[in-house]
Amino acid sequence: MSNRMPGSDGERPVIRERCGYRSPDGPVRLLTMLAVFGAILVTTAYSEPADRLVVYSGRAERLIKPVLDVFQAKTGIHIDLLSSGTTELVNRLQAEGVRTPADLFLTNDAGSLERARELGLLRPLPMREIERAVPAQFRAPDNSWVGLSGRFWIVAYNTTLVKPEEVKSILDLADPRWKDKVAIPNAGSEYLQAGVSVIKAVHGEERTRQFLQGLKTNAGTQVYGKSSQIVEAVAKGQVAVGLVNHYYIYRHLATQPQAPIAALMPDQSEGAMGAIMNVAGIGVVRHTRHLDSAKLLVEFLVSQAGQKMFADLDKEYPLHPEVKADPALPERRSFRAAMVPLARLAELREPTMALIEQVGLR
Repeated sequence: MSNRMPGSDGERPVIRERCGYRSPDGPVRLLTMLAVFGAILVTTAYSEPADRLVVYSGRAERLIKPVLDVFQAKTGIHIDLLSSGTTELVNRLQAEGVRTPADLFLTNDAGSLERARELGLLRPLPMREIERAVPAQFRAPDNSWVGLSGRFWIVAYNTTLVKPEEVKSILDLADPRWKDKVAIPNAGSEYLQAGVSVIKAVHGEERTRQFLQGLKTNAGTQVYGKSSQIVEAVAKGQVAVGLVNHYYIYRHLATQPQAPIAALMPDQSEGAMGAIMNVAGIGVVRHTRHLDSAKLLVEFLVSQAGQKMFADLDKEYPLHPEVKADPALPERRSFRAAMVPLARLAELREPTMALIEQVGLR
């Protein structure tokens, strides 16, 4: 299908041929042209065959494709998955505007989803299926983005080098005693940015700056581009502790159950901020040409069947209250989450990134 808008010079002969166009004079001609263009715009924008959907995804393909494959098998609707960095995808959606081929935007950070909503890139979804399946704190007020699975930014520790009582808070990792013993993600990590945003919201800028400076000193050269690399470094004893999303640890243990690595859920003592939580989520692109099919995919992903797949495949916490997490994970009711609304991650992101840059994390 051409990306040119109907009514451009390249389309007029097609319009005339398909519609039996003849040239009336004056106002009649104008009204006829408007009616023709209106009918074609409606057909182009909303009535195309919904035999495929294009999903822009900021998640690794292996984490989402198996779930999308099940949807495709059940419905016959083919999924075209375009994977890239979340920021790049938001910029792409902005640049493409009404010409975007994307039907849905899926990513691993609520702040990025909220940013897309603020930019007017996503479509509100007044769907009872969403409201029944996903608690309000895990979706936008207008359902323009919807959380699919939860994760916690926690401490991975080597069980031969560290006792769990040695770390009470993530902030403890800035203490000089952990010098050369900590592995961290690099400054471009969305996980780091979101985690630091929550710390900044709870503890303020100066306390967060001190934390980042201490973390930078203690990590030294142990800065990684992938969380799986941090888990490997901890499991091998190259460092004592690392900062990762919880599921990286449990995926590692699923394949190497004897590895000397465990998860520590920090900041749980009385008065502490609670564990840092974020969600992967999805939104329907405002200019989708396949709204009904896009809604069908969202409905599947928030259903008990879809949520159970996230729980089983990815070791994440399902958001549907009636779906249980993998039994290897700590029971969700056994720990507290930080009380920072996920939507605030969007407004906190820019000042957080400026702070990370000022401290000089690489």
